[in-house]
Order: sequence, then C-alpha cells, then structure tokens
Amino acid sequence: MAGGKIAPYGSWESPITSDLIVQGSVGLTLPLVDGADVYWTEVRPQEDGRSVVVKLEGDSRRDLVPAPFNARTRVHEYGGGDYTAHRGALYISNFSDQRLYRIAPADCAPVPLTPESGSQLRYGDMTLDAERARLIGVREDHANGGHEPANTLVAVRLDADAGENAGAVLASGYDFYSSPRVSPDGKHLAWLAWRHPNMPWDGTELWVGEFDDAGNLARTRKVAGGEDESIFQPEWSPAGRLHFVSDRSGWWNIYRASSGGEISDGAKVIEVENLCPLEAEFGEPQWGFGVGTYAFTSAEEIVCTFRERGVSRLGVLDASAKKLRRVESPYEDITYVRASVETGRAVFRAGSPTQGASVVEFSPVADGFKTLRRSSDLQLDEGYLSAAQAVEFPTENGLTAHAFYYPPRNRDFAAPEGERPPLLVKSHGGPTAAAATTRNLGIQYWTSRGFAVLDVNYGGSTGYGRAYRERLTGAWGVVDVDDCVNAAKHLVARGLADDERCVIDGGSAGGYTTLAALTFRKQFKAGASHYGVSDLGALVRDTHKFESRYLDRLIAPYPEREDIYRARSPINFTDGLSCPVIFFQGLEDKVVPPNQAEMMVEALRKKGLPVAYVAFPGEQHGFRRAENIKRSLDGELYFYARVFGFELAGDVEPVPIENL
Repeated sequence: MAGGKIAPYGSWESPITSDLIVQGSVGLTLPLVDGADVYWTEVRPQEDGRSVVVKLEGDSRRDLVPAPFNARTRVHEYGGGDYTAHRGALYISNFSDQRLYRIAPADCAPVPLTPESGSQLRYGDMTLDAERARLIGVREDHANGGHEPANTLVAVRLDADAGENAGAVLASGYDFYSSPRVSPDGKHLAWLAWRHPNMPWDGTELWVGEFDDAGNLARTRKVAGGEDESIFQPEWSPAGRLHFVSDRSGWWNIYRASSGGEISDGAKVIEVENLCPLEAEFGEPQWGFGVGTYAFTSAEEIVCTFRERGVSRLGVLDASAKKLRRVESPYEDITYVRASVETGRAVFRAGSPTQGASVVEFSPVADGFKTLRRSSDLQLDEGYLSAAQAVEFPTENGLTAHAFYYPPRNRDFAAPEGERPPLLVKSHGGPTAAAATTRNLGIQYWTSRGFAVLDVNYGGSTGYGRAYRERLTGAWGVVDVDDCVNAAKHLVARGLADDERCVIDGGSAGGYTTLAALTFRKQFKAGASHYGVSDLGALVRDTHKFESRYLDRLIAPYPEREDIYRARSPINFTDGLSCPVIFFQGLEDKVVPPNQAEMMVEALRKKGLPVAYVAFPGEQHGFRRAENIKRSLDGELYFYARVFGFELAGDVEPVPIENL
C-alpha cells in the first residue's frame, strides 16, 4: 500500500466525507421507456428523500414531479412501481396521500385520478390499458379496521371523476398481486399472484385472462407456478407471446408459453419452454414492484441480465433460435431492464466496482453503452478507492459461502509495520437479497479511513441459485450468523484483519444478523444495528402484511413454535452480550418498529455495556434524508473510534455513549 504518512488504521484522513456523499449523490431507480422517451426516478437526500420522475429530453433532463409531490407508493410498505408513462403523460402515486395523479406533459400540474382516502387506498405497479383508457395495477385497501389490508388488481379510469374512481376490481382472492401486463393487442392481461406464507421468491402463480366487452376478466387460467416455484416478470413479446422467468430448474431462467389464444382456451394444454437453460439467475427477489431483468428490442430479440456467482452479466437472447450472446460489459450489477422496439435500444440501471449506479442506454447493434445519468458526478482520485474482490470461504457443514472484500486504501497513508486493519463485516438486509459490487461511497467512506470491509452474501442470499437461497429455510439467525462469523475468521486467518477489532453492522434483517452475531457468538468486538430486529416474536406481531408470514419459512410457523422465536431473539439473551453496540432507528418505521431498538438499548443500559441510541424523527424504514444518512455514517465511525481508542481525522459530531 502506497502512502507518505504513517498513521494507525481508522485514523486516516479521507476526502470521502459524509457531507460529500449526501450532497453529491441521488438514488436512481425505475428507468422506463415509452417509445423513444426515457424516464427514471431520482431519490434526493437533499430534498428529504423526495422521489422525482425525470424525463430525458435530448441531452438535458427535466423534472416532471413538482415539489412537494413525491412519486412513491406505500403498497407492501416497500413500494416500487411508483409511476408509469404513456405518450408523454405521466401517472404517479403520491407519497403523502397515496392518490394516483396524472401529470400532462405541458404544464406538469398533477391532477388527481383517485379519491381522498387518508392513505387508506394505496396504488402501485400501474400499467396503461390504452384501449380502455384506464390504469391497471395493484390496490391495497387499509380501510377494514384491524384486519389485514386487502390486495387486489383494479382498473382506474382516466376519464372518471376522482371522487368516485377508487378502481374496479379485476382480480381478488389472493393475498398479493403484482406485475399486470396487457398484451399488445389489448385482449389479454397477465399477472402474478401468491398467498401466505409465501414470499414472491418462494412460490407465485402466473395467470392470464381475456377481457370481455365490459373490460372485466373472463376465461382466466393459471399458466405456471405454485407453492414451490417462483415466477418473476411476465412480459408479452411484440408478437403477443407470453414470456416469464421461473426457477423450476433450481435457477431463475426465461421461459416462453404458448400463444395468447391458446393460453386462454381451457381446452388446450399450455406448453412452456426454457429459452436459455443456464445455471444463472435471470430473476431477482421482488421486494418492490417494477424490477426487471429482460426486455424486447425487437420481435425476437431480448436484452437480458443474469447473475453468475453473484455478479451481473449482460446478454442478447435470440428467442427464435434460443441462443444467448454474451456481451462484454463494464458493469457487474444490472437491474431494471427496459427497452423499446421502436428504437431497438435498452435502458437499465448499472454499476461496477469502478463506477457508482447509473442509468445506462445499451444498443445491441453496436454493443454500445451510453451513460444517461450518474448517481453522483463526483470525480474522485482512484488512489482513495477500494475495488471489490470476490471471496469464497468455508462455512458450516462443509459448505462454501460468498462475500466481497474491500481492502483499506488511501494513497496518502500507510499503517505502522505489523498492524492489521480493523474489519467491518456488513450483513445485507432482506435477508433474501444480496450484496453487489457497485461502487458504494458508503463503503469507500470506511476503506479510505483504514478499515477493511467484508460485504457478506451469506446462505440465503440471491444470485447463487434456489438451493443457496434455501439454505436459510428454518435457519435464519443460524446460517447467516455462522457465515458472517466464518467470513471474518477467513480474513483474519489470511492476515488481512485484526481479530481484536472485528465489528459488524447491518440494516433491517441485516441488523438482526448483526445483533444475533453479537449476542450468540464472540467473534465481533462491537457492532451497529440500523433499524434492526431484536425480538422475532414482536416482529411477527407488529410487522406489515407483506412480511407477516415471511418468518414461517425462515424460522417456523408462529405461534406454534414460539419457543424457536424466543431462542433466536437477541433481546432474550442480553447476558450473552459483552461488547458495545450502537443503534440507529427511524421513529416512523412500520417494518421494524422503534420498540425493537429501544428494548435492546434498555437491556444494554441496565447491563452496563457501552451503548448509544440515535433516533430519527420522520424517518421510515431506511434513511432517505441527507442529515440522517450523514449522522449514521459519522456516528458509527465515532462510536468505533471511542471503543477502540484511535484518533479521528477531522471533525465528527460526537454521539452520546452511555457506560463507556
């Protein structure tokens, strides 16, 4: 490691400050293509996390959602599918009231389409049914007292009075719906549905129906899916052939069903074929609406992305020949794939170890890439940046697990001879999700100060096939914890980390893994829980509908096996804790309520262990506001500096630490 100054790890001065991160970055999601028009959403920390739909006009960008409107739905609490567009008109779900609005291209004045409901009626994942002048999407109705909200597929007319336009129900009876897709001829609708206790990556069903003269669905029929088959992203080809992703082979691959007429004819058998059998993942966990991994650029050409060993690859699939052409791409994390047959080009969000998330346009003809929008325009010296390195390591039961390793790097500093760096192990949320290699300034914040970082894709993570994902079945709080511990041990054994300064952090489900690792294992000497779970029983009782039965698979049915929930809840075993912990929590979090953190803080306080609690009024699940993102980064660093006794370079706002 090059460097002119000798200073202990953790104390290096870095140009990658929390102010730089929050001031120079936006979150990029949901690119959309409508003919030749390209849109995406920007989540802006400097505007209190407001989500704005942006349209590309030539080489310039135009905001289409005026303040204070915020294009964000609360369906499933995680949202996604917050907007759609057609022929220049924009349709959004507004966060504050959850009403649908139309924004005409000329004046950008939002006009309500649905009635006032005090956010009791929520809409998401909308698509246009142009022939019938209506939006079709998911409605979540919370106006039924203390019972679970009702999820249905509804049609919202574009020409009706908003006060009487809550939506006509097209499909009901399942606990969840997503991904409505109108066929090119306007005659059929495809959609996904599933029931408790399944999550969409466990088992979903693909249905199709035919519109009758009144616009209702008739002759509905299941095409594929079931309790143990996950269907993802139905799409119609330009010729009207239904495509979808299924993991029936153990890997999410792209399939094609028989033609539209045959699908809706109950007398015929629906045949499906795998267009590209591959031990790779063409799907991803549907935590939010609007995700996608493939799109048509012509009648038979599909631009697609797939993950191999946790890394995204890009391909062009000839559907008629069932032949995949791999494309050399600079990106290792690709999602939200959209395309236009009119232009023959695809648009997606992509990132790499050397580039943050960007909206990228891809031309299959020339295999050319054009960056349309970067999440950050900051130009940073590569001498301060650490690139991800894929790591495989042995774990329990003779298995292998995966992680991405980031060594400390700062061109201006070197550590004293013989010193090993502190190690920050990161446990991603979900837990059905995955760490990716896209350059993340939140990670570079640590490595440029002298920390090693290990981002763990523990058993249960996506990107490695269904069998790897199912390692966590009945074993959350065991497999994930073992893998994080064994990942740290692996780096320590290689001489890449200081065994006495291993720490762990994580958010949401990753916060639970963090707290479980700190409580039930002795590898880590401190940790940080960002809106993490401490009481699994309380989580089941308090959480929202979408995840209310998630733990049936991850742990066991509740309350029948309440004993397992008690045994794996850190809050019940604080006697096993012997190290400092800091907690960060949004006070309006409906996914992991604040009492999860507050119970743990009180237990640590009574035990006399060093503990800090940083609460954020107005924040929900995950931090969107600039000042809170900054506070959580700096606060965690300050906490470790006090715990391990190293000096910080620069001014960092102190965090009150009890019992230190």
